[in-house]
Amino acid sequence: MIYVLSRRCRNTLCIAGALACLSITVAHAATPEQSVSELVQRFATAQGTFDRATLEALTAENYIEISPIGEIDPRAKMLSFYVKHDAKPLPAITVDEITPRVLGNTAIVLAKVSYAMTAGGQTRTSALRSSFVAQQQDGAWKLVSAQYTPIRPPAAPGK
Repeated sequence: MIYVLSRRCRNTLCIAGALACLSITVAHAATPEQSVSELVQRFATAQGTFDRATLEALTAENYIEISPIGEIDPRAKMLSFYVKHDAKPLPAITVDEITPRVLGNTAIVLAKVSYAMTAGGQTRTSALRSSFVAQQQDGAWKLVSAQYTPIRPPAAPGK
């Protein structure tokens, strides 16, 4: 059986369908704060898996970072670190306490980045207070800077 809809009914259905799709798109659109927070999460994941291609895609050409030991590393030096040379286990990296601040097409994201590395059967953990600066370039957020400051472990009782 074939049903023939009137032109008016077809137009109404098309408009209703378009509005439904639009409302779904709007409901799922990320805020700039969510976008830059996700950018930092993706960056940390790529660091933890030594995914150089993703690190390159997420950083601007003029990216520069200050390492946990205070060295200034341009993008090329940062990327060269993420070349896996051996079968050593990869570090587990978590990012939490994320605080994004968006200022136009620039964003500052403060976060706590924690690492767990296993070597020789022992797991060593460390945490860094991290600052990331992102900028919107050609419609996409890219990291332009990062700074890592080690968080001192709590003092032993009685000290």
